[in-house]
Amino acid sequence: MSLLTADPSRIDPEWMTRALREAGLIDQARVVGLVCTPVGNGLVGDSYRFHLTYDGNEPRAPASVVGKFPAADPDSRRSGSAHTLYVREVAFYRELAATVAIHTPRPIFAEIDPATDDFTLILEDLAPARPGDQLAGCSIEDCRTALIEAAALHAPRWNDPTLDTVQCFTVAASRRRDLRAVLPGIIGHYKERYRGVIESEFLDLIDKLPDAIPRYQSDRSVPRTLQHADFRLDNILFDVRGNTRPMATLDWQTLTVGPGIVDVAYFLSAGVDPSERRLHEIDLVRFYHSELIRRGVRDYGWDQCWRDYRRYTLHGIMMGVVSALSVQRSERGDALFLKMTRGACAQALNHDSFSYWRD
Repeated sequence: MSLLTADPSRIDPEWMTRALREAGLIDQARVVGLVCTPVGNGLVGDSYRFHLTYDGNEPRAPASVVGKFPAADPDSRRSGSAHTLYVREVAFYRELAATVAIHTPRPIFAEIDPATDDFTLILEDLAPARPGDQLAGCSIEDCRTALIEAAALHAPRWNDPTLDTVQCFTVAASRRRDLRAVLPGIIGHYKERYRGVIESEFLDLIDKLPDAIPRYQSDRSVPRTLQHADFRLDNILFDVRGNTRPMATLDWQTLTVGPGIVDVAYFLSAGVDPSERRLHEIDLVRFYHSELIRRGVRDYGWDQCWRDYRRYTLHGIMMGVVSALSVQRSERGDALFLKMTRGACAQALNHDSFSYWRD
């Protein structure tokens, strides 16, 4: 009988015993107690911590694990399926995590039904840890930690031609909507919702997206690699497992193939106040570049890296605009998406990013 379930309430001690035995974490012991509590603030997936008790001692038996499931909210659930977010995250943990050096939770159980997108992820619990907070921002020291981890994701699969044949990416390509067709409507709804809230010069930039996106998406002048594509503080834990590791990255639903520098530009626009970013960004991007070189990347000079950073700020604007209209609306969500959009628009203005994507 399959263990796959989209409903966390169906996870009971017997279910967890089977999953942990299949993962090789317990042998004779059984789970006899299980307490489930919500954790995190994911927008298109629901996460829970399962506190476990056993009828005996085994050295590898975890005291707790984290489970992730499709969103209970129907709009968020439809968005997760339509954008192949669930397919990609399960594929990352099953197939791709072991091929890169970025630190992530170890998967204990990872299954998805391709017909329904029902999925179950049971992951190693990295608590105690210090969660990143998108609205609070982070220190420059935390930025450097994040950029070390970004290079650890990007360098191992740098310019790897086999990435395009990975099944989750071919599925994503087959289901992908033509963004050019739907983007004007999305922008119209976004402006209706936030007009008078977001600055007019930023709305002017958002209006330029439909003309720029075709060139942006078709550009192949930059080495491609695995890209997280939502690499921001809400998806990061610092000082994990009581500071035994400096950082871990979560939420791999937006995983794609593209320029690694997109993750860097997006992280800095979303996580650092624009005045602080302007002060430190060239040093931070140079630090990231040096990490790529240290990890063996040889075909990517500093001048190209810095130029690409200045070009690829559009991703942050897109994420702020499209995500705001893709999930259940909330007060925190509005604050989050407005901060993301403002940060990316300020970054794009600072670097005249749209000038790179004109005819």
